[in-house]
Order: sequence, then structure tokens, then C-alpha cells
Amino acid sequence: MSRPVPDKAEIALEYPDKFYVGTFEHSSRFEAKLDGSGLALVLQHPGAADERKSVHLHINFGLLAGILHELAGSVAAFSKDDIAHREQLADALAELQRALGTG
Repeated sequence: MSRPVPDKAEIALEYPDKFYVGTFEHSSRFEAKLDGSGLALVLQHPGAADERKSVHLHINFGLLAGILHELAGSVAAFSKDDIAHREQLADALAELQRALGTG
């Protein structure tokens, strides 16, 4: 079940001979779930064949945990005045902790 993208995502893929960039905003949808080995994330932008795009990403649990640790380490650089985004992140993390049975 996919949901509307509540904010914005920018994706860039760089290869030696190619560069792809895409933006997913409110008219796009996303799906995120945990499976047996990690996080599965899909971003989709619907539309005509020349506008349609999607990104499928799978991150194993070890890397996901490493990413979360990196994010925690960078919070000090995050503006303390940005209350709205801090609350969004804190609420989502609290929900994840409850779902994991650790909070």
C-alpha cells in the first residue's frame, strides 16, 4: 500500500558515463517496509510514460543501523529553532520504538 509523499525527495545516481536525477514531491507516492533483511523503499511518480519514474532501494539492517547512528551524530548541527522538523522526526522515531517493543 503506497502513501502520498508528505514532503520531498531528491534522488541522484552517478555512474562513470551517466547521471540521473529525479525529484519526488506531493504528487508522488512512497512505500516503506521492513522485510526479512532490511528496509525496502519505493518512490513512485505516476503519469504519462515520459513522466513516470520510480526508485526501488533496499538497505540491509546493518547499514540501516549505521545510517541511524550517523543521523544521531549529526543532530547537533541541526538547527534547534527548527521545531517542526525536530518534532516530526521525534514522533516517527517514537512510533518506530513502540513498534519494535523498545520504547
